[in-house]
Amino acid sequence: MEGRINSQNAPKAVGLYPHARKVGSLLFLSGVGPRVAGSGTHDSQVPGLKLDHNGNFESFNFEAQVHSVFANVKAVLEEAGSGWENLVDVTVFLVDMKRDFKTFNRIYAEYFKDNQPCRTTVAINSLPTPIAIELKCIATV
Repeated sequence: MEGRINSQNAPKAVGLYPHARKVGSLLFLSGVGPRVAGSGTHDSQVPGLKLDHNGNFESFNFEAQVHSVFANVKAVLEEAGSGWENLVDVTVFLVDMKRDFKTFNRIYAEYFKDNQPCRTTVAINSLPTPIAIELKCIATV
């Protein structure tokens, strides 16, 4: 399965790019966020997030977003013929490092007890949709 991979079990891309690209035995995932699988590019279907009619936060649950982003990454990996255990590098983008890093680190440790890919965590100002986390991953196939 060479080339571009798109999964119906992950949120739609917010631009013109695939969920992943396979090159040889490597799989490069585009940035994956926690939006609900299958949700459109402008949907605000984010687990743990409720916005009012003006786009202001009414409720926020970062843990729900972390579990959802991991589920979305897993869906893309499986669609491409790979799996969680094949992840070799994970770049994490957090919009609020001070608030969210400790929680992310705790949940990450639950998911990566056995496979321990390289990881970089970066604080950023914002993401294109109202999400608090996005992952950029490389895996083997």
